[in-house]
Amino acid sequence: MKQHQRTIVERATDDFLRHLRERNASAHTIKAYAGDLDCFAAHIGARDWKTIDHIAIRGFLSHLYDKGLSKTSVARALAAVRSLYRWLAQEGVVEQNPAKLVSTPRLPKKLPRVPTIEEMNSVLDGKMPEVASFPERDRLMFELLYGCGIRNSELVGINLDDISLSNEAILIRGKGKKERFVPFGGSAMAALAVYLPWRQQLLATLKKAAPEKGKPALLVNQRGGRLTTRSVGRIVKRIAVAKGLSPEVHPHTLRHAFGTHMLEEGADLRAIQELLGHERLATTQRYTQLSVKHVMNVYDRTHPRAK
Repeated sequence: MKQHQRTIVERATDDFLRHLRERNASAHTIKAYAGDLDCFAAHIGARDWKTIDHIAIRGFLSHLYDKGLSKTSVARALAAVRSLYRWLAQEGVVEQNPAKLVSTPRLPKKLPRVPTIEEMNSVLDGKMPEVASFPERDRLMFELLYGCGIRNSELVGINLDDISLSNEAILIRGKGKKERFVPFGGSAMAALAVYLPWRQQLLATLKKAAPEKGKPALLVNQRGGRLTTRSVGRIVKRIAVAKGLSPEVHPHTLRHAFGTHMLEEGADLRAIQELLGHERLATTQRYTQLSVKHVMNVYDRTHPRAK
């Protein structure tokens, strides 16, 4: 029985995988590359490197789609082919990488997992953890991010005179210099009442404290300067982890939680859109993870022909 003559691509794949093993690549990576590159070799057949161009590689991706593979799997296969070509170029086997000319399939954007209402309450109802360097300010920060659904950049941009205590609302400067008023609840009001005297005391005790220039910032650091978005991100993550939430939590996660929890509690999408400062309702729908189940529940509850 005649033995199968191994093609150029198959032989190159064997060498490449051997190279990965020598480099101590993970078994999972090697297995994934082996599977994807075997498919590539089978599709290309006996062609040589000169006749394998970007059109041939696009054809390979189309073949994978035809087999019913997902965009994620196709993107992974393209990454494997690119890696093979990168190594071949280093070895001097090929001069160019045609896989570079093939664009990666656009993958659907995944929203981060949103903390539950119970998880958010556990963060805000108890004491701030010991890792909080300025607990009065940090609690207010959480209350505003989650209680008002504002962006990190909007939070650090709040000035003292943007807060209207009598109306329980804050003037927020959003994207494209658009302004909107966002209401805040009793919890944020209480956190504000605790923080403001601490803020005043801090600024008064700072040595060589220059009078606040321009519009004084609501949230300040230990040196009396305006808090930065980077600092907010670091503080939120540190406190979230200390309170048992995922290390993936960042200020934007709290904005997601605001929209999702309001929707779960029956708020109108248009009202949420207004509060979040979204220009298009479609953005709000994506943000609040409008599930099919929720839509079906609303339909069953409200449409006269569903009853």
